[in-house]
Amino acid sequence: MLVSLAFRNLWRNSRRTLLTLSAMVVSSSLLILALGVFSGMFADMLASATEQYYGHLVISARGYQDDRDMFADFSDYAALAGNLRKRPEVRGVSPRLRAFGLVAHADSTYPAELLGVQPAQEQQVTSFSRQLVAGRYLDETETAGALIGAGLAKKLGVQPGDELVFLTQAADGSIGNDLLTVTGIFETGSGNRDNALVLVNLPWLQKLTVLPDRIHELAITILEPMRAGELAAPLQTNLPAGLEVLTWGQLLPEMQEVIASYNVSRLILVAILYAATGLGILNTIFMSVMERTREFGILMAMGMKPRSVQNLVLLETLAMGVVSMTLGVAAGLAMTLYMERVGVDLSPYLSAVTYAGGTILPRLSAAFEADNVTIPAFALLLVSLAAGYFPARRAARLQPIEAIREE
Repeated sequence: MLVSLAFRNLWRNSRRTLLTLSAMVVSSSLLILALGVFSGMFADMLASATEQYYGHLVISARGYQDDRDMFADFSDYAALAGNLRKRPEVRGVSPRLRAFGLVAHADSTYPAELLGVQPAQEQQVTSFSRQLVAGRYLDETETAGALIGAGLAKKLGVQPGDELVFLTQAADGSIGNDLLTVTGIFETGSGNRDNALVLVNLPWLQKLTVLPDRIHELAITILEPMRAGELAAPLQTNLPAGLEVLTWGQLLPEMQEVIASYNVSRLILVAILYAATGLGILNTIFMSVMERTREFGILMAMGMKPRSVQNLVLLETLAMGVVSMTLGVAAGLAMTLYMERVGVDLSPYLSAVTYAGGTILPRLSAAFEADNVTIPAFALLLVSLAAGYFPARRAARLQPIEAIREE
């Protein structure tokens, strides 16, 4: 009986109920979309910070990441890389050697970082091959090929096919220098990469720096970047002495703080938006209770207990919450899916921004996360019940005689 009475009472003033339901549906659906867009933005930032350079995990000599000491290298990395690739959670492993020096073309000379990689393995870790603006990706058969950042290419005035001279210090104390041929130009949107980074083949750089069969690090990408910390501990126990594994959070502490603050920001956003929605629900239910004061008095005079009256009002608010939650989640998921697949390109109006080691791209896209749906959905139900509690309590405290006499 309470269920039928609750639904009948909701539609006694259909306009008011529909307005409240509309506000609840719009607030929940837009909240789901907004959280999805925020997740997409942070996912892009994390991908730009990790998949454009670092990877999700990095194995190197202890202390190497602090000062990039040329002699903090290690060998016998092939077996270690092979074992890592066998792990189901690992997506890619790339051995790297790093050198710093000067690159020159014609009359222009600039400092640069050369990253020696195995092109096929590096494609599984970083996204340079997908960010080409000219030329092509590195080919392992071309020993002296070079993939250069767009900013550095512009400063040097080079195009694919041009030659570069690289000068650096070798491990034996000699000066290493050789010619490179530009095969392609990449653009990541990050000034640190585009203005100073050059990718070359690992064997060529090992020979130039007199570090045969040695590398500085193994860069690793995993299927779930947020679980990097969980995977680092067991990996560390199996590493040879002198090596350490660092997560992207340790390499990019500012990015770690940004991701951590997002969870707090998400709850604050939910609280602010649903506080306004709760006031609307509270107003609707209070007006409904006040209009039915005599009706409640008659029901209580006929034997309905105060607890049943309170449950009746709470049932009405719960029904509104369930209906609006269902419609809001459906609409929010549809909009999130659209933004995930299509997105909005803002490049004509905005440029990429580098922040906390990552790049915020000039586009809006969404990423689906379960929490972005469950938190708004269940929060809406709680807000509905909380907003209905005070009107329900007022209705339960009515005195039958006084309520019947009230006009």
